[in-house]
Amino acid sequence: MKKKKYLLALIPLFGIVLMLSGCGSATEKDSKTTLSISSSDVIASMDSSINTDVIGGQGLTNTMDGLYRFDGKKLKPAVANSMVEPTNDGKTYTYKLRHTKWSNGKPVTAGDFVYAWRRTVDPKTASQYAYIFSGVKNADDISAGKKPVNSLGVKALDKYTLQVQLSDPIPYFNQLMANATFFPQYKPAVEKAGKQYGLNSAGMVFNGPFKLVNWHVSDNSWTQVKNNKFWDAKSVKLKKVQYYVYKDPNTGLNLYDSNRINRLEKIGGDTARQVSGYKTFSKDKFASTFYIEMNRKKDPFFNNENIRRAISLSFNRTQLNKNVLGNTAGFTSTLIPSGMSYNPKTGVDFTKDPAIKPLASYSDYNQKLATKLWKKGLKETGQKNLSFTLLGDDTDTAKKQNEYIQGQMEKNLPGLKLTLNNVPFKSRLTKSTDGDFDMVVTAWNADYPDPYSFLQLFETGNAQNNGKYSNKKFDEYVKKSATVDANNKDARWNDLVQATKILTEDQGVVMLYQYYQANLTRPNVKNYRVSPNGMYNLVTAYKN
Repeated sequence: MKKKKYLLALIPLFGIVLMLSGCGSATEKDSKTTLSISSSDVIASMDSSINTDVIGGQGLTNTMDGLYRFDGKKLKPAVANSMVEPTNDGKTYTYKLRHTKWSNGKPVTAGDFVYAWRRTVDPKTASQYAYIFSGVKNADDISAGKKPVNSLGVKALDKYTLQVQLSDPIPYFNQLMANATFFPQYKPAVEKAGKQYGLNSAGMVFNGPFKLVNWHVSDNSWTQVKNNKFWDAKSVKLKKVQYYVYKDPNTGLNLYDSNRINRLEKIGGDTARQVSGYKTFSKDKFASTFYIEMNRKKDPFFNNENIRRAISLSFNRTQLNKNVLGNTAGFTSTLIPSGMSYNPKTGVDFTKDPAIKPLASYSDYNQKLATKLWKKGLKETGQKNLSFTLLGDDTDTAKKQNEYIQGQMEKNLPGLKLTLNNVPFKSRLTKSTDGDFDMVVTAWNADYPDPYSFLQLFETGNAQNNGKYSNKKFDEYVKKSATVDANNKDARWNDLVQATKILTEDQGVVMLYQYYQANLTRPNVKNYRVSPNGMYNLVTAYKN
């Protein structure tokens, strides 16, 4: 879902001048109340029912507020006035809401949450994130068109009391409430904008620490100003947050070195190696993994297990990290990142579970075995050679990464012709959703710190399952792991482990690496901390 740069590259002087002039003066960036940050791409949508990516997610986290909010690793009440314990055997949550306001001065009510949640699960909205409501009473049936939208298990008991009914207990439900998909929406603004909602800031209202102003969806920079109507405005020290899109690493570094931006994010490749000695260099370990999806519907030969395994074994991930990514990644043999989830009994990291550790062999570079399996797969599918395209982003690091993968695969898989298609982030998302790809390099960032956030993606029929992976046994384990018996948490852990084993052994996706975001941050920027859901909470950020 992102992520992350020397001297000016040989790019047109005109482009440099435009970018530098658009970044304002160094004096403005040194202001204690203005924070300027780089972005790897534009915001695709500010509609919390539609957004699916980390860039839009950060925009929503900055400008909106849900029931809870992460501050670093700690989950705290936001619009809810306290942390809520469920009743009814873990199936009912009743939230008392603070008396907060939208940026237009209107009250934020329980009905605003009801409206937003219903809108997201409504099939007419066509939200790719509707699946995340699974477990809320009737959500799945509503999304499938089997029940009316107003039967969703959420209701306003009064103006400031919200009640949620679950089908079964959800072990990660509290963490889920910090996700942007569960934020409230102001119905008059949504309905007035219609299909244009979330594509420009005009007419939008916000209930978070900042307001987005003068923004359109194609803009390469955007400004957020302090929202004085925010319930905790007294804690917000920044008056303005400014984002600038850059894709050339040299330009990004020039902007940082000339003090035109305060924070350069998502540094990769040669630039990461060059700046690793900066005192302001740091790496944030994200609960995020990169992987390759194969389109089984478009290209049936990907249904062959030997072809999938050969692809995974054909390139050296250690060299990819060292020579291309600039040591900004961590090795992971499974879809689940390390440092996110721990065994409730032993405290062991999920990726260190005895049943998970042996799965590393499915991602270890093995040239001879890759070639052998490839030839076997070609024979089984009646092919003498194969040609297909690898889709990816158009950032400098993404291009070099895919070039490395292309070279390794063509070298070790005889008869393969791999073409690269690097496109803007927004276009890559659209092509992936539309199934317009053979293979695609993509990523997922945890919506909440639980393996289910990743495994759920590859259930049969999931809206994010763009490669159309399907395995009945995998689906069974994932479905069981969606709920928890308070008296038998070991059983749920085992379900998660077994689902992970199946997906890995099946090579449902080809794992690449866990994402470590490399950054340069000026020493006077404080409390800029990543949360378990991959977002930064700017309520507590400040400059001194």
